[in-house]
Amino acid sequence: MRVIRKTAVAFSAFSLLMASGAIANEQLSEMEKDSKNWVTQTGDYANTRYSELDQINAENVGDLQVAWTFSTGVLRGHEGGPLVIDDVMYVHAPFPNTVYALDLNNDGRIIWKYEPRQDSNVVPIMCCDTVNRGVAYAPSAEGHPALVLLYQADTTLTALNAETGEVVWQAKNGQQQDGGMGESGTSAPMVVNDKVVVGISGGEFGVRGHLTAYNLADGEQAWRAYSTGPDEEMLFDPENTTVLGKPVGADTGLSTWEGEEWKIGGGATWGWYAFDPALNLVYYGTGNPGSWNPSQRPGDNAWSMTIFARDADTGMAKWVYQMTPHDEWDYDGVNEMILVDGMEIDGTARNVLVHFDRNGFAYTLDRESGELLVAEKYDPAVNWATEVDMNPDSETYGRPLVVSEYSTAQNGEDVNTTGICPAALGTKDQQPAAYSPKTGLFYVPTNHVCMDYEPYRVGYTAGQPYVGAAVSMYPAPDSHGGMGNFIAWDAAKGEIVWSVAEQFSVWSGALATAGDVVFYGTLEGYLKAVDHDGKELYRFKTPSGIIGNVTTYEHDGKQYIAVLSGVGGWAGIGLAGGLLEAEGAAAWQEAVAGDRAPEDQAAAIGTAGLGAVGGYASLANYTALGGQLTVFALPD
Repeated sequence: MRVIRKTAVAFSAFSLLMASGAIANEQLSEMEKDSKNWVTQTGDYANTRYSELDQINAENVGDLQVAWTFSTGVLRGHEGGPLVIDDVMYVHAPFPNTVYALDLNNDGRIIWKYEPRQDSNVVPIMCCDTVNRGVAYAPSAEGHPALVLLYQADTTLTALNAETGEVVWQAKNGQQQDGGMGESGTSAPMVVNDKVVVGISGGEFGVRGHLTAYNLADGEQAWRAYSTGPDEEMLFDPENTTVLGKPVGADTGLSTWEGEEWKIGGGATWGWYAFDPALNLVYYGTGNPGSWNPSQRPGDNAWSMTIFARDADTGMAKWVYQMTPHDEWDYDGVNEMILVDGMEIDGTARNVLVHFDRNGFAYTLDRESGELLVAEKYDPAVNWATEVDMNPDSETYGRPLVVSEYSTAQNGEDVNTTGICPAALGTKDQQPAAYSPKTGLFYVPTNHVCMDYEPYRVGYTAGQPYVGAAVSMYPAPDSHGGMGNFIAWDAAKGEIVWSVAEQFSVWSGALATAGDVVFYGTLEGYLKAVDHDGKELYRFKTPSGIIGNVTTYEHDGKQYIAVLSGVGGWAGIGLAGGLLEAEGAAAWQEAVAGDRAPEDQAAAIGTAGLGAVGGYASLANYTALGGQLTVFALPD
């Protein structure tokens, strides 16, 4: 399809930038300053999910109305959100990962549509629904036109011409594209300098995690950094790569593992990435260390569950910090890193990285040095550890102090450890928080869920589940009875400022605006708006549960709020994957648990979906499958 004249003018403007030779991140940094657009999945390189738009504000947000809608044509979990570049909106969908370019000047007319052909065998190896967290945009530069970058479920990274939808290049990020090695693609790529970086999913299949950079011009691999293994493959300098201010030492990605377990050691990289252009550092986290049975992998299992800071040009690691050494609970460390300048901590202004980990602790670190500044629980239900040791002179400095009662390793194989908080899906999973520079607070969608966890011995076969634990989930006891909270967090003090209770986990990405409004979605399907004190100002029930991220943009002088609805993801896998029915749950148990599958039908359903099906079973009483973009605006 052809682009109408006004839209074509926008592309021509970016073509002028191409002639200047500016690299992509310089252009994106400039584009981020124009709040009319939403140019990256998290709003900016710092992952703040904050917009300066204020036409919709605390005084009038209650008047919001649905402006228009768009069906993606897919009925699975819809994570991520649309991008808006001037007069064009780019919308993605779960598998088969359709991408649409919509003309905002012409009632959302489809300018182009791209639907990749993928092997359907990829679907069964996507652990927690067939989600995709969105596309990335790269402005035109020397050697390539403006690009829309899609990371497909089959691990193919596809660069599309942003104007026409034609394939410019493709790169195969995984070893195979048929699911045969258990690898999949779910994360949103990120454009940095003249490259695009992307990770790998498949921690529950023994995939060895890595982050890879590809050249925007031709899709050639620039560098690849593994999460585990020898220094040369992890891109570590044992003398200059540091952990808590000290050299990391030689081959710690080997010595902290038994035998060759590191080769199937997980450390997947399926979350969000941040970038500091001034330091030229990319930040991201890694996931669980292979099998969920900690007895099968003695040692700290470095560098799973780790925050990495890497040079964007070379991939060389500058510093690392492992949050959950020798993970015993599946507390993947992949959640977003939010970058804030000038945060005052103990009387000193620091440029920091803030990370809300699945393990229930919120971390504030100096993002240049990796110094640990704050580590506190952001849900009072968290009980698996008493605290993180903050004494630099202690042998356990920076480590969580584990409570023996909730240690699945100390209790041993084939023992059901009960009452662990949080559950495996964490106090927060990948659903990104927002930061408002007006208030200095972070607005965080959270889970309020606990679990019982029984590890057992499991063998590795390529492309087959490598889990080794039976898990049951339920609301945190002795609390409000719900499974989620939406909180405001002070990262300098490590304190909850206020908390709004929710019936289910808050599985959507938040949005903060200069209009003194914070938006988020709920698993029942509500888009909600609250003020800076947490008071609800607006709610609207969309057609399906919201696990997408709320975004905002301006077009023709009018501010809009947009969100994808389509229940699914880990919390909604019972609905999305058909696991609430006995037949679907039995098939899942056969594939994952094998001869350990529960014979009791209720137990089989309850522990399916890595424990989420039973915990969120009642969600089916409030919503159903869907796949829709809903766009809101104030009345004319």
